[in-house]
Order: sequence, then structure tokens, then C-alpha cells
Amino acid sequence: MISREKHDRMANAIRFLSMDAVEKANSGHPGLPMGAADIATVLFTRYLSFDPKNPAWPNRDRFVLSAGHGSMLLYSLLYLTGYDDITIDEIKNFRQLGSRTAGHPEYGHAAGIETTTGPLGQGIANAVGMAIAERKLREEFGAELMEHYTYVIAGDGCLMEGISQEAIALAGHLKLNKLIVFWDDNNISIDGPISIADSTDQHARFRACKWHTIAVDGHDPDAIAAAIEEAQKSDKPTMIACKTVIGFGAPNKAGTHKVHGSPLGAEEIAATRKALGWEAEAFAVPSDVLDAWRLAGLRSVKARKEWEERLEATEAEKKAQFIRRFAGDLEGSLGSAISAYKQKLAETKPSPATRKASEDALEVINGVLAETIGGSADLTGSNNTKTSQTHSITPDDFSGRYIHYGVREHGMAAAMNGMALHGGLIPYSGGFLIFSDYCRPSIRLAALMGIRVIHVLTHDSIGLGEDGPTHQPVEHMAALRAIPNLLMFRPADATETAECWQLALENRKRPSGLALTRQNLMAMRTEYEEQNLCARGAYDLISASDAQVTIFATGSEVEIAVKACQTLTAKGISTRVVSVPCFELFAEQSEDYQQAIIGDSPVKIAVEAGVRQGWDHFIGSDGTFIGMSSFGASGPYKDLYKHFGITPEAVVAAAEAKLS
Repeated sequence: MISREKHDRMANAIRFLSMDAVEKANSGHPGLPMGAADIATVLFTRYLSFDPKNPAWPNRDRFVLSAGHGSMLLYSLLYLTGYDDITIDEIKNFRQLGSRTAGHPEYGHAAGIETTTGPLGQGIANAVGMAIAERKLREEFGAELMEHYTYVIAGDGCLMEGISQEAIALAGHLKLNKLIVFWDDNNISIDGPISIADSTDQHARFRACKWHTIAVDGHDPDAIAAAIEEAQKSDKPTMIACKTVIGFGAPNKAGTHKVHGSPLGAEEIAATRKALGWEAEAFAVPSDVLDAWRLAGLRSVKARKEWEERLEATEAEKKAQFIRRFAGDLEGSLGSAISAYKQKLAETKPSPATRKASEDALEVINGVLAETIGGSADLTGSNNTKTSQTHSITPDDFSGRYIHYGVREHGMAAAMNGMALHGGLIPYSGGFLIFSDYCRPSIRLAALMGIRVIHVLTHDSIGLGEDGPTHQPVEHMAALRAIPNLLMFRPADATETAECWQLALENRKRPSGLALTRQNLMAMRTEYEEQNLCARGAYDLISASDAQVTIFATGSEVEIAVKACQTLTAKGISTRVVSVPCFELFAEQSEDYQQAIIGDSPVKIAVEAGVRQGWDHFIGSDGTFIGMSSFGASGPYKDLYKHFGITPEAVVAAAEAKLS
């Protein structure tokens, strides 16, 4: 038990490191670290299970600073508890180029940062995914290997963002009772008091979503401790509302928006030092305080070693699976399973929609990989993301491998990020390509963090037909292709779909999206090829030496390109077809390969039922694009392709016009 005086000095170490770092950087948010320091001190010194010298320990508690603007709270904690990555020099270099202490916490920059936060609401939604992963893996491997809590500090902004409602509703439904959220209830946002913009009764809101709620004085360590212990006993997720003063200790700015996002200034810092009785110079932590914090960092070493002993004593196959999955490695047999499946496709030449081809590929994949966990945003029958191996997860039974996310695309995408960050699982989910707009902030963060999540995005063009322009994506492939480090696949048939799935799984440090059709497509790849041709992003589907015309296409439009090629060839016009399943992988090939694929045909045509943006890399600014320059329309899909001029005949006419 820590005395109140000792607690106050330990919490003040967080406050002064935070305000001094923000002051030196002349940029940042000191208010939250100063206000939430008591919460963090109680959590890290008495309850959080973690080991700074073994930060990737799979069974550690997860701590998420959802209110990522208060990043100095986390950096101070990591320094004080003894994480090697965060030194006092890193604290001094807060927000400077090349430092680990970025303006908002960034996953991968330093051990102890569990996720990239800053866009408000993302952290709490990631934490829901982490809690799902813990519950799922506990069901699978047993509590002796997996049983831990996920803790979150969230601010008013996190709770105002719409994603938070999706996240808390899902968590309450699934009874994620090892998820504990501290609401830093300080009543201040950038513009001023919360009351100028919001009147929500947050307790009533959380309780309506089947959460347990507790209210405490956020500056009373014993009350905070009692609330944590109550939360740990609950059969529901818990929200602990901690009434705090933003910028606690600052005599003139505490409790105001002036301390939210600006340095305090030398005069106010001096006054705060005096008010809190802190005599140490900037960036100096008294040795007795630092020693107390470093001891807190050693609290869980015994628990971690006992866990390692349990893992060592685990039955060999189960232990090997656990280690493999947390390493992020795939089963060695996946490649041969995909290869055998491709051989079967070459023999049977099926012509399904690629959404159905994806389901068939998943049937193979889910049979090999026990770590895949699927789902859909209430579109299971349309996305085809459920296979024979993936029984539904329910609030009381996590033995399944399929999550019904409900109509919560954004919450789903963020929860998937949390699962991937937790480790041990590979999440994939389903939605319509048009609704990737709802997922986009989370997809972008997955790309920024470099994590393996896979989005099945069906109904990928005007080819979905009668649902009309509200459901027909035209700009979405271009928009998603603009996100760095994201792989966007648009396969042309069942074989390409299987290859794209394999690539999505093999890319451990990149998220992927698979844009898939509603309408049936002919088999384009009719002969077995052991090599994954999609791995190069673009390849010759139909070769022709000295081609006068090269047609580039993706997805459903490859069939149009092939039919146009047949017509042009019959007319004596040498034509080749290049399938382009993935722009990003093509851009990473050698210059020689790219040049060979682009070629030097006098006529270059691209065909895609979307906007032109991005295609000039293949066809040049003077090339011909057959696609969309407007929104779609409602009607049978074959009529729509004719109406918008995306047909073999249009391609042939365009080629002949260029050649004449």
C-alpha cells in the first residue's frame, strides 16, 4: 500500500514531466496528463500487469490511451516504469522529428504503445477488439495462458465521436467484462466547457448499452482503487467516471480550456511547482520517486515468469500453436492448400461472382488457419464471409470464429485493428465497398500502424445493379488506393481471388482490401500456374508480340477486356490484355518489369467501372480510359454497363479510333 504522500509525489512526477516536455516543445496538451495522473498512478502501481523488460509478453494487461492528445501521460509512465525505449532524452525531444515521443502515441515507435491513438474514439474502439481477442483466446487456449484486462483512458472527445457508440454497444452486447474504461470526466474540450456542445448523461448511455458504471473522485487514489476492484468483479464491461480537474495543480489555468492544448508558460509552471511543492528542476525526478516508479515496473515480473512456466509445461502442439500465432507466422501448409485449390479451379473452370469465389477460398483458408476470425457488418449473406468452420460467437459462447458486428462498419474496422494489435488472431470482415467510407479512418490507421487486417468489400461497382448510385462505388478504389501501405485487390476470377487472399494473409505488416463482385464472372485463368501471378500486381493475361493495342483491366472488367481483345485480334489488330489486380504491388516491382508490362503499344486502354484516377500510370495522360466519370444509376447491371459505355464494343471502337 502506497501512502498518500508517496502517491502524490509519484503522480506529480507525471505532471511535471508532461508540462516540462510540452513547454520545451512549445507544443502539446498538458491538461490531460496533469488531470489524469492520479488515475494512471493507481493503475500502474497497483493493478496493471506488465513487464517493461518483456513488453511483448502475450498475457500482459493492455493499456490504451484513447485520448491520445495526452500522450505525455503515456510517455511519462513508460519512462518512469523503466521501458528502455523511452529515456529522459526522448522525453526532452517530445514532438521532435525522429523522436519516439511523437505528438500522439504511435504504435511501433516504442514498446508499451499498444496502438496509435489521436483520432478520438479510435482507442476505445481498438480496446474493444483487444478485449474480444482476449476472450476468444482464453476460450481457445485456457485461462492459464490467456487471461488479462484491457484498460482505457478516454476523454470527453472520445465519447462524443460516433465510433464510441458503435464500440460500447458491441462491447456491452458481448459482455466483455475484462474491459475497463476510465472516463477522464473533466468537463473541458478545446472550445470550452463540454456544456456548450453536449448534454449527454454518459452513465445512462453506458448502462443502456449493458455496461456497469461507477463514479469517483479522480484525485482520490483509494476511491480509484476501490472502483477498479469493483470493476474487476463485474460480469459486464465497466466505465469508471473519474471527476478530474484538467491541468490539476496549475493555480491560474487548471479547470479551463487554456490548459488543454497549449504550453502552460514559464510563469504558470513556476507557480505550479510552488503550489504542488515540487522543487526538482525541469526533467528531473527525485531519486526516491523514480525508485518507487521503477519498483512498480517490476511488480509483474513474478507473474510473467509463472506464465512462462505454464507455457513451457503446456502440451507440445498447443504450445507450438500459441507461439506461432503470437509470432504472426502462418501454417506452413497454407501454400500447398492454395496450390491444390488453384489446380481444382483450373480443372473445373467455375464462373462465380468473386464474392462467392472469396467464400470458396476462405473455406480452404479457414480449414488450414485456426487463427482467422471473420465477421460482417450485418451483410453476411451478401459478403459471403462465413464458412463451415466459423460458427457464430455469442455473448456467452466465444468458441466460434465469426462475429456479427451489426450495422457498425466503423466500430468493426477499429475492433479488427485491436484484435490484430493484441496478437494471436487474423481478423477479416465484410462490408460493401461503398461503405468503406465508414471504415476509412480505421483502415488508414491500420495502414499507418502496419498491421494485418483484411476487409472483404463486395458489391464493388455499378455491377451491383438495382440498388443504384447510393450503393454503387465509383471513386472508392481510387480513394483507397491513395492510402499508403494499404493493399487493394480487385481480382478478376476465382483463381485471382484465391491468389489475392494468399497475398493478403502473407503480408504481415499491411492491411488489405478485397473488392469483389456481386455478378458472376467467367474464368479468366483457365490453366494451372503454380506461381502467384497476382503477387506482381499486374501481369500479361493474353500476350501478343508487337501489340498495337494493350488493354489494362481489373475485376469484372477483365472479362470485357478479353472479349474486346478477341474481336480486335479477329480483325487483325495485335492486342494484349494485362490484368491489374493490385496497383500497389505493381508499383513495387522493378522498373524493368513495370516497363515490360506497360509496354510500348501505340494504343493503351484501361477499363474499370470506376473513376480514372490512378490509371495514368499505366496508360499515360494520352491513353484512353473506359470507365465512370459520374455516379451510377439504378437498373439491371447489364443495362448499366451499356448505358455508361463500359462494353467490349466500346473498347474496340476506342482502339480503332486511336489507330485510324
